[in-house]
Amino acid sequence: MLWFVELICALSLGGHAVAAQRDGEIINQIKMTNLALAEIKELLKQQIKEVIYLKNTVMECEACGTGGFQPRPSCVPNPCHPGVKCTETPQGIVCGPCPDGMEGNGTECTDVDECTVKPCHMGVRCINTSPGFRCGSCPAGYTGPQVQGVGLTYASANKQVCKDINECEGLNNGGCVKNSVCLNTPGSFRCGGCKPGYIGDQRSGCRPERMCGDGQPSPCHEKAECIVHRDGTLECRCGVGWAGNGYLCGPDTDIDGFPDEKISCPELNCNKDNCLTVPNSGQEDADRDGIGDACDDDADGDGILNVQDNCVLVPNVDQRNIDEDDLGDACDNCPAVKNNDQKDTDLDKLGDECDDDIDGDGILNHLDNCKKVPNQDQIDRDGDKVGDSCDSCPYVPNPDQMDADNDLIGDPCDTNKDSDGDGHQDSRDNCPAVINSSQLDTDKDGKGDECDDDDDNDGIPDLLPPGPDNCRLIPNPLQEDLNGDGVGDICEKDFDNDTLVDPIDVCPENAEVTLTDFREYQTVVLDPEGDAQIDPNWVVLNQGREIVQTMNSDPGLAVGYTAFSGVDFEGTFHVNTVTDDDYAGFIFGFQDSSSFYVVMWKQVEQIYWQANPFRAVAQPGIQLKAVKSNTGPGENLRNALWHTGDTSDQVKLLWKDARNVGWKDKTSYRWFLQHRPADGYIRVRFYEGPEMVADTGVIIDATMRGGRLGVFCFSQENIIWANLRYRCNDTLPGDFDAYRAQQLQPDE
Repeated sequence: MLWFVELICALSLGGHAVAAQRDGEIINQIKMTNLALAEIKELLKQQIKEVIYLKNTVMECEACGTGGFQPRPSCVPNPCHPGVKCTETPQGIVCGPCPDGMEGNGTECTDVDECTVKPCHMGVRCINTSPGFRCGSCPAGYTGPQVQGVGLTYASANKQVCKDINECEGLNNGGCVKNSVCLNTPGSFRCGGCKPGYIGDQRSGCRPERMCGDGQPSPCHEKAECIVHRDGTLECRCGVGWAGNGYLCGPDTDIDGFPDEKISCPELNCNKDNCLTVPNSGQEDADRDGIGDACDDDADGDGILNVQDNCVLVPNVDQRNIDEDDLGDACDNCPAVKNNDQKDTDLDKLGDECDDDIDGDGILNHLDNCKKVPNQDQIDRDGDKVGDSCDSCPYVPNPDQMDADNDLIGDPCDTNKDSDGDGHQDSRDNCPAVINSSQLDTDKDGKGDECDDDDDNDGIPDLLPPGPDNCRLIPNPLQEDLNGDGVGDICEKDFDNDTLVDPIDVCPENAEVTLTDFREYQTVVLDPEGDAQIDPNWVVLNQGREIVQTMNSDPGLAVGYTAFSGVDFEGTFHVNTVTDDDYAGFIFGFQDSSSFYVVMWKQVEQIYWQANPFRAVAQPGIQLKAVKSNTGPGENLRNALWHTGDTSDQVKLLWKDARNVGWKDKTSYRWFLQHRPADGYIRVRFYEGPEMVADTGVIIDATMRGGRLGVFCFSQENIIWANLRYRCNDTLPGDFDAYRAQQLQPDE
């Protein structure tokens, strides 16, 4: 026991020595002390056992006895290992087996190290206890129990199993961005690239891969549409509410085709919009101050505000105005003659009112039988002193040129008999039994292309053998096709031979129509009688791709002269005032002033102020109407247009937006019209910014089988129709077949 006392003394002295040591060293010494004490305890137990064993041995040994009574060995005190059963027998005491987790003869039992059989998962710490063992927690990325037990048998039979956690099966894709690949790995995971059909990365996210119509990935900006042209070339066009070159697009608040901020591309429409909230697709800027005329209070920079300036776009501080019309001399094309309309037919900068040769054909007005239409030949077959070039009835005398229904055919020769309903009466229709509003006749043989088997008259039929003609609109009897793509060499890039390549040609199969242009238009007044309001005042900008109506007027139309069969028509609509709440919209399928479709939008509910000939109530919201009036322009048609609903023999309401939401002041909207008159297909969508706010869905109506396009107003001032665009298109949209299939399903 002397060594024990020496150990205690040493520990005591050591304790004094470490008093000045750091806290970490003290803790280490305490741990060592605890270990030493534990060892001492075990040694004491062992010595007690040994003493008892010696005692029992001596007592049982006869040689050592005196021959007297010897006490029998006893289990008290217990000579066996703690927890081991002690049994007294005639032969002596017997110790039972060592407890689980220990080994020995029962008197002496030592701990078994279960960790030797590796009961824990690889990489998990195995902790041997006395007795038994326990395993630590499964590694990160794994799940499983914390196994613990006693004995080698148990440890061998109940090993810890840690299963890999598949992080990729979670709701958040393992933490990888949505639509990307999550790769599970042992104990972890890895984020890969975007899934098939998506593009991007883990930093910017994975967005749907946009495909072009030819099945190839789109090179366009994510906010742009990929368009495949007939020659296989691609066009990228920014979506609604975005502007740019299609490969780069930026936000476009007023939807006029110019971004709010300049973007890094060289094209014109990559430049910053000079009027952010007022659509001005021409970006006109008279004083070059960087602020567009549409939103510049002093557009010409002469110090006189527009509302007071008699020359809004031409500086004229003196405001001189000899003829006392609405325009100062500096901007008046007839300074000495009143002409508020400033009409200049021959564009010679001399107004018609003071131009002695209005049409510029070299024949003075008083001698010219077509003052506003160039006709040097002066042919007049009906002798009514109106030249054939401008005569609405060239074969029937009609010197007054009356045209009550505004269909460009004089009343004396207007039969209104139109068998195919395409807007051209049979006597003037080059395909009387086939719908062809455009009246295209490529070879000028008097037979329209729609009913002509050989449109270009080159001897190769359009469809039948030995055709089909690989250049249907350009004569090429040898049918040369070097690359074998089915399109003849002569029309490879320009199918209609109008010198404008197909990708930018709005009608690639009509040489007479190349670009959107409303500079030449027909005005139609729908309530010509009375003076309750004035007629509309139309202003055309941006080379015919923007129209402005400035007056609070009677109902009226500005109608282009180009007639269409199938057509797509789009534009931006904006009311640039807060002082009115009436109708504005656009028309299509215009055949005459009694026959057209109109899409019209009212801001608030209102009863028309003239109750005769009947009470008319306008409801807010977008309406699509088919006009087929038996009276034509006048009070009946006026009230029927105002009224939201059907009016017998005047107007049929085809669709109304169920939201009953009016247009907002100073807010831009984009519309898209698809009209396929041969099948009666109509669909119109409206967008506010990039969000679609109204959709007519598929509507089938054959009231008008084609016609002209234009814009409409009714008692609403300061309307802008900007960034106008039309395109010939006879291809039925994909939703037509689905619509027809649904209509053919039997009712349940």
